[in-house]
Amino acid sequence: MNWASLLEFDARLSSRVRVAEKPGPFRTFAALLAHSGDSWFWAAGLIVIWLTGTPFWKRWAVVVFGSIAVLAVIVLAVKFTVRRRRPEGEWGLIYRSTDPHSFPSGHAARAFLLAVVVAGLGPAWLAAALWVWAPLVALARVSMGVHYVSDILAGMVLGIVMGGVSLGVYETALGLLTTWSSAPLW
Repeated sequence: MNWASLLEFDARLSSRVRVAEKPGPFRTFAALLAHSGDSWFWAAGLIVIWLTGTPFWKRWAVVVFGSIAVLAVIVLAVKFTVRRRRPEGEWGLIYRSTDPHSFPSGHAARAFLLAVVVAGLGPAWLAAALWVWAPLVALARVSMGVHYVSDILAGMVLGIVMGGVSLGVYETALGLLTTWSSAPLW
């Protein structure tokens, strides 16, 4: 199978799960899930947590926010290198106008990064919820016609890898800071 055949298969598979043009409760649910992975939503929530939280939650918000920020830079670099156009469609005009490239899915990458990072930081109940939520967000992005299946698979892999890297960097940095400082970090 050649590259063109794989892309054609990807487009056909993606169109089978598409509901963007089909009004109804499933479309509404998919749209809500697709938006739930928006970066502005997570940034606003993390700022609120940082402003109002206990030391645990402040540290948690900083690690999650930093992980999302680094991931966003990597996703954009890949998108502007690959330059794969989003599927044609009307839904998601903001995404289409501000970010016309689909590969990899930043929403899928962010959702899986969050699942991995929260699995490492806790709490366990939130990690479990995010592991259910992440694939639903990814699938919703295809269902709403702003990504192909391969976009979300690449985003998933990137998010999982970067989540692991984030946890490794956090643990190393925390260990170094604790060694160098006798004062509380937060």
